[in-house]
Amino acid sequence: MRRALSAFAALSLLAAPGLAQDPDYGQPSEYSEPVDTYSQDEVVDAVADFFGVTAEAAASVLERVFSDLGRPVGYVAGEEVAGAVGIGLRYGEGYLTLKSGEREKVYWRGPSIGWDAGGNASRVFVLVYNLDDVDRLYQRFPGVEGSAYFIAGLGVNYQRADEITLAPIRSGVGLRAGANVGYLAYSRNRRWLPF
Repeated sequence: MRRALSAFAALSLLAAPGLAQDPDYGQPSEYSEPVDTYSQDEVVDAVADFFGVTAEAAASVLERVFSDLGRPVGYVAGEEVAGAVGIGLRYGEGYLTLKSGEREKVYWRGPSIGWDAGGNASRVFVLVYNLDDVDRLYQRFPGVEGSAYFIAGLGVNYQRADEITLAPIRSGVGLRAGANVGYLAYSRNRRWLPF
């Protein structure tokens, strides 16, 4: 009788696929599904091409960003102009490109206040994190920036809102020095009022 029960139990396990394997505890988590992100090598190549710098220079700037934030889901590549005498303004435009293949024109603008003087024109490459819906990009992103623009050089700061993080990398031409606090507002259309 004991042999018959053992044989029946063994046949039941073979006949019922999935019972002998790890149990399924419901639907997969949203965190377990693969997310399209850019690798560090892909971003290093894109930044080096965009700014016209060596891959080593791009990698040295991106190493800290990847260490802090991981792999981005997309990036915005564009240009901006900014100026300040205590109170500053910044305007820019570029293209948002997501790893999923989505591409869209983006504009940004914003005021700042602080100990800040001068003007600059910059190329900007913004790494985008935790953006699952493009519409969520179109809002204000506060940030604190301390920078010194001379003839050339790359600088990075972080902006966060609603769990979305942006990491703008700038290379500017002009003369601007100081530190400021402000925000950037992103939109689908060009707007001249910075607020």
